[in-house]
Amino acid sequence: MADKDGIRKDHNYHLDIPMKNEPFTLRGSNSIAWGMKNRFSNIFNPDTNRTVMLAVDHGYFLGPTTGLERIDVTIVPLLPYADTLMCTRGILRSTIPPTFTKGVVLRASGGPSILKELSNEEIAVDIEDAIRLNAAALAVQVFIGGEFETKSIHNLTRLVDMGNRYGIPVLGVTAVGKEMKRDAQYMRLATRICAELGASYVKTYYVPEDFETVTAACPVPIVIAGGKKIPELDALKMAYNAIQQGACGVDMGRNIFQAEAPIAMIQAVRKVIHENMKPEEALKVYQTLKKEKK
Repeated sequence: MADKDGIRKDHNYHLDIPMKNEPFTLRGSNSIAWGMKNRFSNIFNPDTNRTVMLAVDHGYFLGPTTGLERIDVTIVPLLPYADTLMCTRGILRSTIPPTFTKGVVLRASGGPSILKELSNEEIAVDIEDAIRLNAAALAVQVFIGGEFETKSIHNLTRLVDMGNRYGIPVLGVTAVGKEMKRDAQYMRLATRICAELGASYVKTYYVPEDFETVTAACPVPIVIAGGKKIPELDALKMAYNAIQQGACGVDMGRNIFQAEAPIAMIQAVRKVIHENMKPEEALKVYQTLKKEKK
């Protein structure tokens, strides 16, 4: 029984202050439930509606990629600078400290290795395990134009149904096969299909020509893949141009953890994404931090 003696009779209902209902302004998120919005806020910085995702899920089909041989040595020190981490459940359980409280985007599709036909994927994570791991989102590969295109789309739609049931966003990752042309026409097709079929946000590649039409045609946030390792200035330019043309962030891996100074590089990328810093200025930040480390 509660102690009634301590109950105060004076109250302050703040009648002079109108009731506040803080809007959630992330693109395409008006109609989603509170739990999904909360998880999104652990992926996208609420102040900018942008994200620096650190992608380290390459091993699910590539094995120990250069720079990912020892996640505990090369990646864990980068975690304080990432808005969210994209990884597999095996790496999450074995290597990522449970004190990491930012969003985890869990790789949820898999099957073939690089030695086989990559589009022949299945859903590889049970929704209950994703909940146990406190995932902020689930990522599934979609192979538009690939041999197993329909199968990968069904993977997406099944995962979207499960995610909606439990308030977990789904990231549709557009995969571009060797025979497919990386241009705006293909990216518009692939990203729009993912969004139409329920993906909460979409990851795709940046293309230098007409990329703004890709982001304009997609009703949910787009983040760009970092892709293969390129010179630091080129990576910063790619991130900057993508953001200026409507992307909501990057999911960058090799251009961070394969850089000569990864901690300096991820901080430079943050300057571009969250502060609109010009690539040349961000490169100076990288070079300064790189020297300080030495």
